[in-house]
Amino acid sequence: QVQLVESGGGSVQAGGSLRLSCAASGSILSINDMGWYRQAPGKQRELVASVTRGGSTNYADSVKGRFTISRDNSKNTVYLQMNSLKPEDTAVYYCAAQILVLPPFKNYWGQGNQVTVSS
Repeated sequence: QVQLVESGGGSVQAGGSLRLSCAASGSILSINDMGWYRQAPGKQRELVASVTRGGSTNYADSVKGRFTISRDNSKNTVYLQMNSLKPEDTAVYYCAAQILVLPPFKNYWGQGNQVTVSS
């Protein structure tokens, strides 16, 4: 089966940086879009950033200029570099990927990683 394993969360002061990683493993034939979502307490899960297999990126307005998403297709891994962190970035961060094991592509999720930014 397919697993998405995240790493890199933690606590940081405002203005600091963190880097999240998410590696997909299993009987994977192909991966389309990969992305990061976050969910703060009492709020809905929202898209933070996504990247296509070809490297095209998309960001939420709230993180543009501060966060950078990238991927290594040879390692089935997606990264999120988070700079200039703000307290409002505090949330559980989830990676997601559109993965082909058997047709059609299906969406898979990581286990979630807490990111806490203190003021």
